Amino acid sequence: MAKRLVILGAGESGVGAAILGSKMGYDVLVSDHGAIAAETKALFHEIGVAFEEQGHSDQVYSANIAVKSPGIPERVPVVQRLVQEGIEVISEIEFGFRHLGGGQKVVAITGTNGKTTTTLLTHHLMSNAGLNVALGGNIGTSFARLVAEGGYDYYVVEVSSFQLDGIVHFKPDVAILLNITPDHLDRYNYEFKNYVRSKFRIIENLTKEECFIYCSDDRTISEELARYHVESCLFAISASKSDRAAAYMDNGHLIFNYQFKERDQFHKVPVTEIALIGKHNMINTMAAVLTSLHLDVRIEKLYKGLKTFKNIAHRLELVRVLDGIRYINDSKATNVDAVFYALEGIEQPIIWIAGGVDKGNDYTQIRELVGSKVRQLIGIGTDNAPLRMAFEGIVPITDASSIEEAVDIARSAAAAGDVVLLSPACASFDRFRNYEDRGDQFKAAVSELTNDEKLSV
Repeated sequence: MAKRLVILGAGESGVGAAILGSKMGYDVLVSDHGAIAAETKALFHEIGVAFEEQGHSDQVYSANIAVKSPGIPERVPVVQRLVQEGIEVISEIEFGFRHLGGGQKVVAITGTNGKTTTTLLTHHLMSNAGLNVALGGNIGTSFARLVAEGGYDYYVVEVSSFQLDGIVHFKPDVAILLNITPDHLDRYNYEFKNYVRSKFRIIENLTKEECFIYCSDDRTISEELARYHVESCLFAISASKSDRAAAYMDNGHLIFNYQFKERDQFHKVPVTEIALIGKHNMINTMAAVLTSLHLDVRIEKLYKGLKTFKNIAHRLELVRVLDGIRYINDSKATNVDAVFYALEGIEQPIIWIAGGVDKGNDYTQIRELVGSKVRQLIGIGTDNAPLRMAFEGIVPITDASSIEEAVDIARSAAAAGDVVLLSPACASFDRFRNYEDRGDQFKAAVSELTNDEKLSV
């Protein structure tokens, strides 16, 4: 008799697990607390997968194994009962890993910020070098769906803390941890240490055959790592010159200087050859390049990939250069930490567009940067009082009633050599559907500007 696989949640993660489970001969039931999309139900009919929606029936507890969507907390009653009844509950990345055919290599990337950029760049570098590599995980296609598709030699996957919470045997060949700052604490009993331990689960199964790339500049990572006995090869990366780092920044170059399998490696990559901007993106780039080198990609093949890479939309996305003014869309920066990286990475004077639904932001960590780099702050929230309280007297502040007005004000305030930066530090729901809508409206407004036009406001 086929094993009973129950999948909680019919999003991309659940669909991927259902496809893989069906392919591997499981008796599959997908159960969703809400409604299941019509196209998803059509797919389930096509592959012979049973499903239920608008609630979980007792059929769920007939499982031999359960795969939980990362969006479902462990504390919900259905998960608690599964555990109480002795049914193993795992994440979709664990399920996918258990069904790899053998011989494939997995690169897993996590961190509070930067993991999407690093995942995309790593995939871009490897595929540009001619490797047969899949891209997915927490970004785009689920890992389980990719495993079901098959035919790949390498899998580059972004993994979240929620996904790592449900692993048992998951063991990437290259594990990358970029940074850890407070986030999602409502899922971790509002204890930062619980979130840190969740991120560190990425290394719990590593042996001397695998490698762990981590940012040694991150104090939280360095302190936590000291508590572990890690068998894998450790590669530290740093934004400062360091004799103990496998990769670091020095005098406008990324330096790769390390030994692996008794081979010495030394490479210098000029920062000017890299499409990404900002110190934090140099950390991301070092992680991606070091991974590629570790997987035997020649440095010569990486240069073109570094030049041609384009980051995701809404994350330090160069929209346009007009009359010497650069317009950058960083709408995905919905917290202060992300804005810190944006401000730190731009050398030119900045006209900063910010605001939205304030999530109790603590702006103290960027006050010095704002004072030294920002020439004017334009507030686009329906309530800009938090921004005014934080930056009054540090930088001139103007309110705008729309993104179009904000762009007009910025255009009038900016001079050649300046940067107009949309980096809100806030959620978008006061005036926009989501951060993508906010960024798209910014790009549309910038595209309407014409040469030498100075708008009166």
